[in-house]
Amino acid sequence: MGRRLQWLHKKIQTEHDPNLTSTQIFLQNEDLKPVEPERRKWGWGNFIAFWISDAFNISTWEIASSSIQMGLSWWQAWLTVWIGYFLAGCFVALLGRVGAVYHISFPVACRTSFGMYGSYWPILNRVVLAFVWFGVQAWLGGQCVQLMLQSIWPQAPDMPNGMKGSDTTTFEYLSFFLWWLCVLPLLWFPVHQIRHLFTVKSYLVPFAGFGFLIWAVKKAGGIGPVAKQPNTVYGSELGWAFVRSTLNCMANFAVLIMNNPDFSRFAKRPSAAIWPQIISIPFSFAITSFIGIIVSSASTVLYDETIWNPLDVLQKFLEGNNSGARAGVFFIATVFAISQAGCNIAANSVSAGTNLSALLPKYMNIRRGSYLCALVGFAMCPWKLMTSSNKFTTYLSSYTVFLSSIAGVMAADYFLVRKGKVLMDDVYSVSPTSAYMFKWGVSWRAYTSYICGILINIVGFAGSVGATVPEDAMKVYYLNYFGGFFVAVVVYCLLCWWKPIPGCNEKFSEEDAYIYFEREDKIEDEEAVTTERDDVSKNKVHEVISRIKSKF
Repeated sequence: MGRRLQWLHKKIQTEHDPNLTSTQIFLQNEDLKPVEPERRKWGWGNFIAFWISDAFNISTWEIASSSIQMGLSWWQAWLTVWIGYFLAGCFVALLGRVGAVYHISFPVACRTSFGMYGSYWPILNRVVLAFVWFGVQAWLGGQCVQLMLQSIWPQAPDMPNGMKGSDTTTFEYLSFFLWWLCVLPLLWFPVHQIRHLFTVKSYLVPFAGFGFLIWAVKKAGGIGPVAKQPNTVYGSELGWAFVRSTLNCMANFAVLIMNNPDFSRFAKRPSAAIWPQIISIPFSFAITSFIGIIVSSASTVLYDETIWNPLDVLQKFLEGNNSGARAGVFFIATVFAISQAGCNIAANSVSAGTNLSALLPKYMNIRRGSYLCALVGFAMCPWKLMTSSNKFTTYLSSYTVFLSSIAGVMAADYFLVRKGKVLMDDVYSVSPTSAYMFKWGVSWRAYTSYICGILINIVGFAGSVGATVPEDAMKVYYLNYFGGFFVAVVVYCLLCWWKPIPGCNEKFSEEDAYIYFEREDKIEDEEAVTTERDDVSKNKVHEVISRIKSKF
């Protein structure tokens, strides 16, 4: 029995260096160590394809709706999309820099600013958020499958409902389960290979998006009244509506900004993860938002109501049971379903897997963490969360204010305090001499800055989920991402000026990354030479023994 338990314990451990001590095993595994050159497969084209494919999803499609409902005209709403996503692209490149240069993931980079043990709280935040969002996005993916099934079998929604009183139907649950089941094989592939999924999506998305646009405009006989109506707010109200719309785009990107190192660490070179992301993010998301505005405007002409959810528009297109319409809806819904899969993998499953590998590196890797995320997302019954409270998705979106201050601390630490210096040996060590152990492994500077970044938005956060708060507090909250980010940056820099951190560059330099990898290559070369010498020596010994034996 004891041997079986030992075998099972060894079997469930992740792949790691056998020379690691028991303490070091809880700090690194194959998915946490810096990405070696052989796995750096993401070029500039892969990052562009990644964001083109990621932009085509239900959330992005609807992003302009809130802006127009605030009173902006369509072109004003579209302008905020360009500005908001351009700023988001800059923040993505900013936070992804440490991954692109040092080839480390978000949880490892987090250790440099929050401390070896202090990094667990930001990591845990991201894990929980990934679990919940995976379930929500999976339910939306299931709605895409509903349209696909209806396109083939129009009578499918009429199947007997054996789930009465569960806030869903057998048809809806079956569609959700089928989408979830089809996504599971995609979680098996390592991150440096999953780039092919986004490449395929980037080819399909333009056909589906522009096909949807042309189809809707042709059916409506024009672009519709939404694209023609002027703004309905003026003066200060117009200004705040413009600001809110811009910041809503950034809030939609908060989780991707923070965990961008999880992908940028696979870049062939740092430049491949910087300008391609800054340029492709605003372009791809602006095009998708434009299509969403025009299609929704056309729906006003067709159905006497403005429909912002693309799946609801496709549902209307199915009415009449026309075979051509059914084929078109099937293709577009299929692309949406694939898109939801890609978005869930990028924003949630890979993030959950990477962060879980940091929390339990001895037993968790990215693949296992991704499957655990999928299981939790399925088990949480997301349809109940979305039907039980209309404030739930608002709360999830508003929760990003807690992420902005984490990003602020990490950016300030890397660019302004340490000036590009990361001690690669210390980031995997809990030795008292490690530069990232601080006191008890927690950086009080980082946590003080993190809390200050939250406090400036906390009153407005309460207002966003239903509480009654002063109007001025809500105006501060409208600047939520900027407020949390820059307050954390300023406070952290002041604290580090007051109590300096050792092991920082005097001038900005990232040479340590190259020195580390050159040293690793040199060690490997020396080990190879030593092994070769040992083999030669062993062969000589065997040759002498053979000669002696032959004489006797």
